[in-house]
Amino acid sequence: MPVELISRKTASARPVHLVRKGELEAASLDPRVLEWAGANGYSADGGKVLLYPDDKGGVAGALFGVPEGRGGFSSLATGRLARDLPAGDWYFANPPQDPGSALTGLLLGAYRFTDYGGKPGAALRFVVPAGADRARVERVVEGVALARDLVNTPANDLGPDALEKAFRDLARRHKAAVSVTKGDALLKADFPMIHAVGRASSEAPRLLDMRWGPKSAPKVTLVGKGVCFDTGGLDIKPASGMRNMKKDMGGAANVMGLASMIMAAGLKLRLRVLVPAVENAIAGNAFRPGDVLPSRKGLTVEIGNTDAEGRLVLADALALADEEAPELLIDMATLTGAARVALGPDLPPFYADDDALAAGIATAADAADDPLWRMPLWAPYDANLSSRVADLCNVTTDGFAGSITAALFLKRFVERAAAWAHFDIFAWNPSDRPHGPAGGEAQGIRALERLLSERYTG
Repeated sequence: MPVELISRKTASARPVHLVRKGELEAASLDPRVLEWAGANGYSADGGKVLLYPDDKGGVAGALFGVPEGRGGFSSLATGRLARDLPAGDWYFANPPQDPGSALTGLLLGAYRFTDYGGKPGAALRFVVPAGADRARVERVVEGVALARDLVNTPANDLGPDALEKAFRDLARRHKAAVSVTKGDALLKADFPMIHAVGRASSEAPRLLDMRWGPKSAPKVTLVGKGVCFDTGGLDIKPASGMRNMKKDMGGAANVMGLASMIMAAGLKLRLRVLVPAVENAIAGNAFRPGDVLPSRKGLTVEIGNTDAEGRLVLADALALADEEAPELLIDMATLTGAARVALGPDLPPFYADDDALAAGIATAADAADDPLWRMPLWAPYDANLSSRVADLCNVTTDGFAGSITAALFLKRFVERAAAWAHFDIFAWNPSDRPHGPAGGEAQGIRALERLLSERYTG
């Protein structure tokens, strides 16, 4: 952990006073601190930090402006403390409204990706506030850090080979079983679309499969898009569209982060994690616009655009997952630019074929300050995926409702699962946030951890 957690206040620990805008005078602060705040024009705006001095000119403590209301990322604003506090021991002078969220925000904000340079943050030690579930906070933050690290790693160091290694490392830590179907073995095992998308890469395509938990427990299956780099294929992306395509395996990174949380918590479920790991590269054997691909489901798919490859690899993996009729099937993918146009980078849409599941996800998202927004599986748009030569096309011709039609495409490959949800995530912070720097981001998995913990604990 970038911030070390301690259980007791030390003699050298300094206080962080949680104050609200307009309530400085009522916060029982030392008059000298109030005078310092006034001299610095500090009014406790949400998320703002002010250090105040001791008699010797050192730092005696800090004021932190608590955001008004709740929603978005407000309870994670304590992440600013990890960037703004100097090294040393610290504690909350007054109890946070939600101790667990305050501690989570602090630890998330301390994240740094320094594998290729950059400086780590200040060496902080922080007293765990009363009422915070330290073990849960730590395993959630570790899962988020795993997802962020994977997304941030450039594609020259995280192709299908390296993603498989990270997958195996995760399984090894939690004594999970792994099997891998790789290269031409994908054709023999009936995963033709995973093979087609990844065959042009110098690193063979593969399907990663992890199992954990007792066989008699309720089955929960996670599927993550593992496109380690996406050129767009023969429908090549422009340079601006390719710049951040190392993050196109963000779905895989996120389901691996969620799996880490689930296994660390010992939830009472039978977990399966499926990651089709490929690179959508360009070579003489690349799949082409106009090709018709068979699928594991038995449906034939006409390729309208090779840059809509994520749904192809997901479809084969979802078909496999669905064959077991799991109690809950979840997929996560950096699937469409349309989702970003509709809802921006911070608010991933999700789709669910079960209203009770959708309501549970929305409630968990609000409670975890992990924003998500339900979008409709609008059945009339399904006809727009029709093809004259195949059972369906991987894109529509009108360009409308891109995120919805991508979800409808995936829905064609799910029939037996008791409940299914699809998350069209961005997996990226375009700029610094209090709870995390610009770069790879975990989205939706803190909400799902909360939902699954409530369902499968005990």
